[in-house]
Amino acid sequence: MPRLILASASPPRRDLLAQIGIVADAIIPADIDESPLDGEQPHQLALRLAAEKAAAIAPDHRDAFVLAADTVVGCGRRILPKTGTETEARQCLDLLSGRRHRVSTGIALAVPGKSILSRRITTIVTFKRLSVEETAAYLASGEWAGKAGGYAIQGMADAFVKDISGSYSNVVGLPLHDVAALLGGNGFPVWARP
Repeated sequence: MPRLILASASPPRRDLLAQIGIVADAIIPADIDESPLDGEQPHQLALRLAAEKAAAIAPDHRDAFVLAADTVVGCGRRILPKTGTETEARQCLDLLSGRRHRVSTGIALAVPGKSILSRRITTIVTFKRLSVEETAAYLASGEWAGKAGGYAIQGMADAFVKDISGSYSNVVGLPLHDVAALLGGNGFPVWARP
């Protein structure tokens, strides 16, 4: 059975893979600079970072499939941060309140003996207009910490989602349909693992 390395320490990504019966043989997060380039748009950043993560891990594991991903929340051309402070999270929620935004995930797969393959998947999410109480409760929950765009759809913020067009799992952090297709299409036995 070929080995699979997940180049991400994200618990939601690990859990999403497990949801379709895939358990990575190793989790090795890539240590790269995730700063956007000048003029880079959200979807471009997601794709570039995923490819860079795969490229950082693959050379030391040439016999394994290396799966990397990066999720970026964009509002227009603006890239929202992975929020580290309550102030950042409040700014994100204020911006997203009552608006549509795009969640782009870049996925990259290093295939043994081949080059790195990558794809970008985008989901459009529309938030309801948030009340002061809703924003305060969400900030108090702490769910926003380290989340792209300041929210986790798989938690309390799901109540803010008025409409979603595209992959739900993409917003969580890994578009399962596309990941399974990319792995299976390149020789990884997605449905044959014990």
